Amino acid sequence: MNQISDQQWLTFNQKQLDAHLSRIQILLQNHLDNKDEKRSIPDLPVSEEQNSSTVDIVCAKFGLSDFERDILLLAVGMELESSIAVSIGKAQSGKLLYPTFSLALTLFASSYWSALIPDAPLRKWRLIELGEGETLITRRIFIPERVLHFLTGLSVGEEMLDGMIEVIPSPGMMPVSHQKITEQILGLWKQNSPALQPIQLYGRDSQGKKAIAAQAAAEMGLKLTLIHGNYIPIAAQEREALARLWNREFILGESALLINLENVEEQLEKSVRYFIKSLVSPCFLICREPVYSEGMLRLEVNKPKAVEQYDYWKQLMDQDKTDLNNHLGTISSQFDLSFDDIQTAVAKAVNVDKDENEFGRTLWNSCREQSRISMGNLAEPIECSTTWNQLVLPEPQKNYLKNIAKHVKHRLKVYEDWGFAKQNSRGLGISALFAGPSGTGKTMAAEILAVELDLDLYRIDLSAVVSKYIGETEKNLRKIFDAAENGGSLLLFDEADALFGKRSEVKDSHDRHANIEVSYLLQRMESYKGLAILTTNFKSAIDSAFMRRIRFIVHFPFPDASRRAEIWKSIFPPETPKESLEVNQLSRLNITGGNIRNIAMSAAFIAADHDEAVTMDHIFQAAKNEYLKLEKTISGAEFGKWA
Repeated sequence: MNQISDQQWLTFNQKQLDAHLSRIQILLQNHLDNKDEKRSIPDLPVSEEQNSSTVDIVCAKFGLSDFERDILLLAVGMELESSIAVSIGKAQSGKLLYPTFSLALTLFASSYWSALIPDAPLRKWRLIELGEGETLITRRIFIPERVLHFLTGLSVGEEMLDGMIEVIPSPGMMPVSHQKITEQILGLWKQNSPALQPIQLYGRDSQGKKAIAAQAAAEMGLKLTLIHGNYIPIAAQEREALARLWNREFILGESALLINLENVEEQLEKSVRYFIKSLVSPCFLICREPVYSEGMLRLEVNKPKAVEQYDYWKQLMDQDKTDLNNHLGTISSQFDLSFDDIQTAVAKAVNVDKDENEFGRTLWNSCREQSRISMGNLAEPIECSTTWNQLVLPEPQKNYLKNIAKHVKHRLKVYEDWGFAKQNSRGLGISALFAGPSGTGKTMAAEILAVELDLDLYRIDLSAVVSKYIGETEKNLRKIFDAAENGGSLLLFDEADALFGKRSEVKDSHDRHANIEVSYLLQRMESYKGLAILTTNFKSAIDSAFMRRIRFIVHFPFPDASRRAEIWKSIFPPETPKESLEVNQLSRLNITGGNIRNIAMSAAFIAADHDEAVTMDHIFQAAKNEYLKLEKTISGAEFGKWA
């Protein structure tokens, strides 16, 4: 078929089909004639050496006998030749105006009854369908549109699968790590028939898994068609009907099947397992975490390595932009992108005529925008604008926080270029614990790091994450880390005491699982590409065994009088009218920065209500309200004359 042009083959195929239908017409006419002399029946058309007609292809692929072939052609003739349609009606005395098994059994010399049973090729592969009728042999035989189009030489997909499937194109380029997985699949298929062992691809790179499957299929001369697991019916009869429909599609169209199990409910996985057993086509299964492995080869697929992403960035960029190398190194170490994501980011920025820094900035923003995600009610995005000069902390703590930012910025150089990742691949995630009383600046420090690193910050509500149901907490944590992984966003787990209590003595399954939840969180933090921060008001409540697995521990002390004075000096925006504020007096209030912020804002509202500038009277009025909220005693030592 590929030895001649498409148009030449279509002409050849039509002649072959016409010859088959002429033979059917003569058989019908001989049946109608009562003469002793019958028209001679022509021989079957013979395909050329290098090219087969669609009739020959269908007979060979589905194993049709001569009788089954003629039944199929009878149904084709009904659709394509009006003379055959008229003869079919006459042959059945005008009572049945369509093809039937009764007519076929009478008309064709090679007829036999077992060709009619459901498991025989015609009905098993749905090459024909049966209409209504009182008996099996008088029911209408008709040919599905997909099969009819194929026999005429047209490539038209199965209408009943529209909206359920999509064709996945072969990738333009693949990272070396993904090419090795593709070669492993091809090696298996070359040893065995592709249909013998389904391939399960699991891991974080959804696009990479599809690309590997598409490339492996293309290497075997197959297309790749994707169907989402949610479309697999639970009811056995419907599931079997879909499997037969797909099997016919595979045989006609030579396409491997890719079943997407990502975001599929667990109860549907069993249906998918039975569905796979009914397939005769090569089959891939993609999922986030490994599922059942019966009769499957399981292969893990993660995003291209940082160095592979860096090389691909360089390859896609204009050759004259070699001065972007530093920017690309930073981008590839921060964002965990597939090759498709990188192509999209470059397409958005490549036509922007800017200098090196602005162009690099455009690329960064494009990556950040692509990586922005939604975590539902499990996390809250925080808008960050705080800067280092707004954070009042002792200098050692400030420097320690800046050191965290340096670790995030220079991961690619240290881990990959300087070989630390090869020496030890575990524990490369950057995790931090911010410990100190409420209101001492822990959340503000996380905001400053997000601004410094130019990344999104998400605050995780652990009360929404932790569940009393076994396994649910890990699912919620997995959802958070999986969603944030692409962009390496900053994750702030506030009030971690809810999860990180003292390691309890294991007395029952719930105690054991509480420890498993903590271990799972720490394991994900250790492998997370971004920065994960835990906050606690009570550092002593966290087990030392857990503390050893956290890279940075920053203590946020209760501010002394001098620190409180610094906070008061900068707490009011420049636009706020102020009058005769006594910072030394205000610093005597023994409270944290968070409380000072509350008092300052409350004082501003009191002053605004009186249409006055903020004064000491307004501040101490607000301070009394804050002390009542905190259930603190108002003392003369702190309030002075305002007590």
